[in-house]
This record gives sequence, C-alpha cells and structure tokens, in this order.
Amino acid sequence: MASTAEQRIKKLRQELEQHNHLYHVEGKPQISDFAFDALMRELIELEKENPKLLTADSPSQRVGGQPVEGFETVEHAVPMMSIDNTYDESEVRAFDARVRKGLGEGEAIEYVIEPKVDGVAASLRYEDGQLIQAATRGDGQRGDDITSNARTIQSIPLHLHGEKDVLRVVEIRGEIYMSNAVFQQLNKEREAVGEEIYKNPRNLAVGALKQLDPKITATRKLRFVAHGLGQVEPLETQSYWELLKVFKRWHVPVGEHTKHVKSIDEVIAAIEEFAEIRGSLAYQTDGMVVKVDSFAQREKLGATSKAPRWVIAFKYAAEQIQTILKAVDWQVGRGGTLTPVGRLEPVFLAGTTVQNATLHNIDQIRKLDLHVGDTVVVEKAGEVIPYVRQGVPEKRPKGAKLVEPPTKCPSCGSKVEKDEDSPFIRCVNPECPAQLRERLRSFCGRNQMDIENIGEALVDQLIDAGLVKTFADLYRLKKEQILELERMGEKSAQNVIDGIAQSKSRSLDRLLAALGIRHVGNRVAFVLAQHFGDLNAIENATEEQLSSVHEIGDVIAKSVHDFFHGAAGRHTISELKRVGIDPKMEKTSAAEKPLEGKTVVVTGTLQKLKRDEIERLIIDLGGRAAGSVSRKTSFLVAGDDAGSKLAKAHELGVEILTEDQFLKRIGRSE
Repeated sequence: MASTAEQRIKKLRQELEQHNHLYHVEGKPQISDFAFDALMRELIELEKENPKLLTADSPSQRVGGQPVEGFETVEHAVPMMSIDNTYDESEVRAFDARVRKGLGEGEAIEYVIEPKVDGVAASLRYEDGQLIQAATRGDGQRGDDITSNARTIQSIPLHLHGEKDVLRVVEIRGEIYMSNAVFQQLNKEREAVGEEIYKNPRNLAVGALKQLDPKITATRKLRFVAHGLGQVEPLETQSYWELLKVFKRWHVPVGEHTKHVKSIDEVIAAIEEFAEIRGSLAYQTDGMVVKVDSFAQREKLGATSKAPRWVIAFKYAAEQIQTILKAVDWQVGRGGTLTPVGRLEPVFLAGTTVQNATLHNIDQIRKLDLHVGDTVVVEKAGEVIPYVRQGVPEKRPKGAKLVEPPTKCPSCGSKVEKDEDSPFIRCVNPECPAQLRERLRSFCGRNQMDIENIGEALVDQLIDAGLVKTFADLYRLKKEQILELERMGEKSAQNVIDGIAQSKSRSLDRLLAALGIRHVGNRVAFVLAQHFGDLNAIENATEEQLSSVHEIGDVIAKSVHDFFHGAAGRHTISELKRVGIDPKMEKTSAAEKPLEGKTVVVTGTLQKLKRDEIERLIIDLGGRAAGSVSRKTSFLVAGDDAGSKLAKAHELGVEILTEDQFLKRIGRSE
C-alpha cells in the first residue's frame, strides 16, 4: 500500500501538471502564482525527504539540473524532412492539382491548414507515455539531444495525460518558440545594460536551446506547439485532424487558428483571413501550412528526396516601406561590441510606428552602400525588430556622407578595434562605462572574485552613485559610503566591506577570469595562471610565448597580449596592484596534476567535500569538471543518493569511484 508521502507526492504532481497545462497551454489559470509556488515548494520538500520517490517527470525537475557537458547527436527514427513553400496563391492551387493527380480521379480530399510558427523544429519522443528524449531537427537525419533543456519548457508534458490511449512509442514533432512579450522584455533588459539586442524571437529561442545550463533555458520561458508525428507504434488515428484531438487529450499544445477544410477554395480563404490577424498574435508566424488530412492519402502521395508531396507552406510576402535614414548611432554592448542602429524618419509598418532599425555591422552597411540622408527600404517580415533591406541610391541627396565606422568608443572615447575574423568593432576598454555594469557583476561573481554580499542591485547602486568606475574602486570603498546607499544598515555595510577584503586573497586564475578578457574563461585563466605564475610574467610574455602554452591557441594568445599591452588593460592592472590585488600562483608540475586531460563528473551527496570544492579541486589538478556523463567521461565520482548520472555511467561502462576512492587516487586520502 502506498505511503502517505507517496500519495501526497502523486496528488501534488497531478495538480501542478494540470495547473501548468491551464496556464501555459490553455491560457486559463485557475490559481495564483503564489498558490502554485506553495504547491511546488511542498512537492520539493517531500521529494527531498523521500529521494527514492523522485522521478525525472516530476514537475519539480522542470527548473533544470546541472549544466550539461555538450550536446550529443541523436538519429531520428523517422527523418524530419523540409517543406516546400511558396509566396503565390496560384502555386497553392497548383499543389492541389498535383495532389488530385497523384491520388486519382474522384477521390475526395480534405485539408488541415495551420499557422507556420516561426520557431525551432524539434521532435519529442515518448515511450509508454514518458518523455525520454527531445532533439532538434539538425540535418533532418540527425539532431542535437536537447532533452535537459526541453524538460524546462512548461508546455511540453513530461508524461502524456490519459493512460488509456497512450501509445507504446510516439514521436511528436513541433516547434519550440518564444512569445513576442518575452522576447521584447529580454531585449529591454539587454538594452538597459548596453548589450546588443537580438534580431528576432527565433534566434533567441535557438540560443536558449543551445545553453549548456538548463537553468538558463528555463528563464527564457519557451513554448512548444505540435504539428506532426515521427515514429508511432501503433498509429490508431486515420487523419491529422483526429490526431490533433488526441494531442489535446494528452495535454500536448496544438496551434490555434487551425482549420479543417474540404476544398482548395476554403484553403485560400483561410490564408486570406489569417493575413488580417497574424500581426496581432502573441508569437511570430510567417505563413500557413496546408496538409492533406488523410494519413492513407499521405502514404499514397509519398515524398521526393527533400519534402513530402502532401504538404506545402504558403509564406506571406514581407511588409516593406521606404523612409529616410537620418543618422546612425553606435551602441556599446556588454562585451564591448559596437552595433549600428539606424535612426529613421518615423513610418507606420506592420501595425507599429518604426523609427529605429538594426544595421547589424559595418560590413552590412558597406554592402548596402548606405549614406546618411539616403532613402532606404525598411522590412518587417516575421521580425519584431525591423531592418534596412536596401538603399535607394537614385534618391540620394547631394552631399550625402557615407556611413563610417567609429574610431573611438561613443561611451568612453577609447580607441576601438575591428575583429580580424568577423565584421564586429569592439571597445576593448574594460572600464568603459557602457560595459562596466555587467563587467562588474561578472567580476564579483562566484566563479571569479567571489565577493560576497555584492549582488546586481548593489552593483547598480554603486555605479549610479558614482562610487565605482573601475574594478579597483571596489577596494577603495569605505563603510561610510556604503551606509549612504538605499537599504544599507550597519551590519550589511560591514558585510560588504568584509567580502571585498576577503576577495583580495583570490588566486591568480580567479582574477584573470574576472577581468573580462575576450576568450578567457575559467579554464583558460587556470592554464595561464599555472604556466606563468603572476601578472608580471603574463604582461611580459610575447604572443609566441603565450600561444606555445598547451591549450592556448593563436586567437587566445593575441587577445591576452592585446589586453596586457593596451593602454586600458595596463591601467586596469596598474590600478588593481595599487589597491593590493597582485596574486601569485605556484606552478604545478606534471606529477602534481594527476587529473591532467581527464574529464570528471560528480554526482550525489558527498561527505567530505562540498560540490564546488571538489569541482575546484578537479580543475586545480588539471582535470575538467563536467556536468553530464558521456563516452568522453574519464570517471564518475558518486556520492550518496546518486541518480540518473550513475545509471548512465553504468550503461556506458564509465569507471565509477566513491569519494574516498577519488581522494586516494589524487593522493589526498587520510
């Protein structure tokens, strides 16, 4: 008989899944966010107390687990083929004629027509109703395994609702997308801190799914909508329209404005009707997909080498309008990238007034031969952010000046540099005001200088009050200055000062990673610190000496050399030394790095070391601390209550060590 805890956990999961479905799929929430969060907290606590009852399909697991090592490639059981498309209604009628010819005279044909959501094609594989794998389309034959990230998407059911009609195997094909509201909010946040804004929701959705940390993907609030099948055993429905009803019973989201029609005239009418409303939808679409409804007829029609013969996508022509390019401003992003933005004579386009448009980069400006004062064609086709499609040189006024790239940063006045391998122009001054906010947050972060009690809100206050303009200014702060800030009491101010003082003892690699040098993350910083031992040695190293270090290539070597030899970088290092930040690091011999070249995964609860301590130890000893088990894993360190990673290691034949065995192997056992 099930325990009381088991019964309660089961009930909580059912309630949370139902409320998830009502909120994210139906758009009809029945409880408040506060009430939902209370149920979730209760579930999480019960699962902590009863770890054996924790399952991968629990709603508590949607928040995302540990970062994955990388994306494995998986083969699709049934290829994900592309779809032929057209912009001409006459070609839609020609498609209908081909279908009728392929099926023979007298056979009745019905169609399903649905919005073509502008997202990332994905395949969800369920076995006995449980989600076991999610993959991108890739090349159609093979795609990236994005299961960890897909589990964070609230509208994707972790198990199919309704036990009676769940199939043994079913692959549900569809689109993962981002709503316009979420996209616009994320862009506002990026613009507020001077970061380059994303061009459209699809690009941002792609980026979210490529995150190695599922917790980051979870913050992007992606959605899913189904539009077809891959492998299915057995297939019991006879038509796509029937299948959509089954999807709804399973709590799988299907497209709104989907219609079942009985003639090509009705198809054309639906396309024309949808054109009137698509601009007001909460997501991006660029057309309508027309599908033969009957699965038997689809089988008979077959496919070409590229696309099925039973489907076609009608895509709406882009909306364009001409206006005047009044000026070009260059915005500075977090990493120093300068992005050109065209300031336009305001025009009404696709339901909104447009007065700014992205110009992408200087190469695009050159390609379009843009001059200030030019008449330009602005386009908005499935894009939230309009862009300049082309110039109209015959309307160019006399004396119009060619748009030139800046030679100095518009924020700090420092000299800018153009990437050798890309069209981007960058400000390389680490103390540039436009970049400072995000750079300072990173500098104080856990994996960098790890300054306790300085979070995002305090960083904002310190910058807004003019107290911090450089990294070194942090170490000049006085308790009295911090006390003057909002919501800062005596104890809080002292904690901040203590945290800053403690960070002075951080190792050289932590500092290198915190400086924001391009291409230098934690691993590269550790390799450089181990090899050179102090800042002076790195500063005096030539590009050749830097690139000769194992794992440091020419691109990284040039970036590091440019930083330490540029005026801005030299000033940053000099100021840090003035406030007592000049860490050293003992060089470690090969004999002292027993994990050199090893990839190690840690799972479960350890008794002697905290998670961050053992991962730091792995890096210090030359290894790589990975987040997921794969064939490249050298060994797994398993603590108490190890779960899926332990099972995966057994499956792949990866060596498994206890905590004590690991410490013995690295020579740290008692």
